[in-house]
Amino acid sequence: MSGVSASHKVQGERRVLVVDDEENIRLVLETLLERSGYVVELAGSAEQALARLEPFAPDFVIADVRMPGMSGIELCRELRERTEASVIVMSAYGSVELALEAVKAGAYDYVAKPFKGDEVLFALAKAEERERLRRENRALREAARKDETPLPILGESRALKEVLRLVDKVAEYRTTVLIQGESGTGKELIARALHTRSPRAAMRFVAINCGAIPEALMESELFGHKRGAFTDAHADKRGIFQEADGGTLLLDEIGELAPTLQVKLLRVLQEGVVRPLGGSKDIKVDVRVIAATVRDLQKEVEGGRFREDLFYRLNVLSIRMPPLRERVDDIPLLIDHFITRNNVRLGTSIRGVEPKARKVLGAYPWPGNVRELENVIERAVVLAEGDLLTLDDIPDHLQETPDVVTRVLQSGELSVKRANRVIEESLIRRALEKTRGNRTAAAKLLEISHRALLYKIKEYGV
Repeated sequence: MSGVSASHKVQGERRVLVVDDEENIRLVLETLLERSGYVVELAGSAEQALARLEPFAPDFVIADVRMPGMSGIELCRELRERTEASVIVMSAYGSVELALEAVKAGAYDYVAKPFKGDEVLFALAKAEERERLRRENRALREAARKDETPLPILGESRALKEVLRLVDKVAEYRTTVLIQGESGTGKELIARALHTRSPRAAMRFVAINCGAIPEALMESELFGHKRGAFTDAHADKRGIFQEADGGTLLLDEIGELAPTLQVKLLRVLQEGVVRPLGGSKDIKVDVRVIAATVRDLQKEVEGGRFREDLFYRLNVLSIRMPPLRERVDDIPLLIDHFITRNNVRLGTSIRGVEPKARKVLGAYPWPGNVRELENVIERAVVLAEGDLLTLDDIPDHLQETPDVVTRVLQSGELSVKRANRVIEESLIRRALEKTRGNRTAAAKLLEISHRALLYKIKEYGV
């Protein structure tokens, strides 16, 4: 036996477990498969094969049907319960009935003895293609169920351009990234952008919400489990770290992760291995981790609710997603995009927004950020009587425009620096509107120098 363990599995490896009581058959298959690029493990009986299942972690099993002790048919039934590996059976007794029995027991394909090398390789190629299609279909079903069609990252504001500049700069590296920002600001969109602009773009992007899964199930979701690890563990299950192997994993709402799981996540980040629940062997994984949260993790660390060592491991590179109130110039772009998107999705034909309604949408502080704006536009598109969105289509609470100070207080903003920026920008806009764009007159109203006004106009993108 080769003795290769699952903990040393390399991304892209194809592992085959060969099970046959005839030594010469095992050796012939070992030579054939290794020449074709497979990693091979040999077992002389079904019992030996089951013992090698966990440490070797095969992708495919080729097994003889008739063996002393446990038969190949019985082995198929056991494998169906314990692993997702595709099984191909062989037999010198080439009856159709036996082949059907093997398929019913869980086998994917059947090869008659004496076999030709090409027949075995063809059966494996078909099994690989089936597994690839299964993964793609599973991903498509998940996306369809969750409506995860990615939205474009729209905006010309200085704040968003700075975020995108940072994304372009760090995307190609494996380094862990922490994305912080309010709910609805587009943290997952930025995580996807980091993935699609990286060398891992051809591999999977997997996202999990750490606050949406009960603590008792979270370990199994993250790291997988072995058969019998708990009451309902009827078969081995791969965790999302294995599902994302070679790709990118987004741990959304990382601040919600239980302390016991924070310790285990830290080990994965440090050592690059996971251990399934109930397992005794480590499995090596190559995953680029991106974490996202609405919480201030630094304050969570100070409050003893988040591990300091994990925080520093996650916060190698940090991206702050600006709230929509700091991206006022992006609101018109987003409005037009959401109208177009809803026209396609709902079959409507809205061609724009009346000026008064657009002004209300631009003045609202959007505490729910881009997600709230998207929902408001969808509602307006559905309710619209004509081909333009009007004030009648906008919710009443958006039209009760508060003064700028009230807007800052309602937003929950606690940073004096950012609050001053919002107030300052609002006063500049108001002064320019009152003086019809005359900057010299506006500077006098604001009681600042003309030079200072020009600087702030540029800084705020007014």
